[in-house]
Amino acid sequence: MLYDKYGRPITSLRITVTHRCNYRCFYCHMEGEEGEEVLTIDDIMRLVKIGKKLEIDKVKLTGGEPLIRHDIVDIVKAISDVKVADLAMTTNGSLLEGLVAKLVESGLKRINVSLPSLKSEVFEKITGVKMLDKVISGILKSKDYNLKPIKLNMVLLKGLNNDEVWEMIDFARKHDLILQIIELEPLGISNELYREYHMPLNDIEKWLEERSVKIEERKSMHKRKQYDLGDVRVELVRAVDNPEFCMHCTRLRVTADGKLKPCLMRNDNLIDVLRALRKRASDEELIELFIRAINAREPYFKNSCRVERASVRAKIC
Repeated sequence: MLYDKYGRPITSLRITVTHRCNYRCFYCHMEGEEGEEVLTIDDIMRLVKIGKKLEIDKVKLTGGEPLIRHDIVDIVKAISDVKVADLAMTTNGSLLEGLVAKLVESGLKRINVSLPSLKSEVFEKITGVKMLDKVISGILKSKDYNLKPIKLNMVLLKGLNNDEVWEMIDFARKHDLILQIIELEPLGISNELYREYHMPLNDIEKWLEERSVKIEERKSMHKRKQYDLGDVRVELVRAVDNPEFCMHCTRLRVTADGKLKPCLMRNDNLIDVLRALRKRASDEELIELFIRAINAREPYFKNSCRVERASVRAKIC
């Protein structure tokens, strides 16, 4: 397993398969990335194989909207054939209904579906499209397959959907889903938009704490708390500008244009693996690039972190 110089294990690979999307959400931060989609199925499979050699065997596909890619089912199948421990996807759900059967058959194990509102007019204002019915149909159809868990991602937006939290909890309860309430990120949007729509999660957290029968701290997910209300589970996802996010980060990202991205918040330390792939680099050469990327990792908000710097460079243990 690879550890960075701060002693944090790297266990998951988050792969952006495209920047294209059929939504126009004003708060989208594009995974902190720039560049065009260039990775082929063979490229992605090769990187996943290298990751598995290093025990980085949890894979999540993201975008943009992953289901926009015409070959997304083949991508899922190629990754599944590598026998990774976990294969998940974050999607807006608009194309899910027609693809979920093939995705599951190809090896997808779980999904996160973005659902900012249950009200058509609010949904359209946030996303720029009229697709709420399609998204809900896709979520409900996904329940017929062995995807566990199915999570709903609700980015909380002051003055737009903050009054729907309890309705969204009821929706998750009714359909046996997990709800993730996500704090707006100060990333990829203007300061004016952030100030207008950002809403802290403190009041929701207090409400959940008072009513939970169990609170679980998920160490592998930045110590994110999951609140068990007895008949439904809710997670709070705070903005990345906090010490817990950095201190417990176990991800290495792959950009859509073929670079290893050590940190969500930075684009000045990317490691180009596309060139090596095109030159048919050996596994050893690709492993060295992975190690370089791991050695470039450091907590972006390290001044407020309690992470202690280790005395060794990243190495295979």
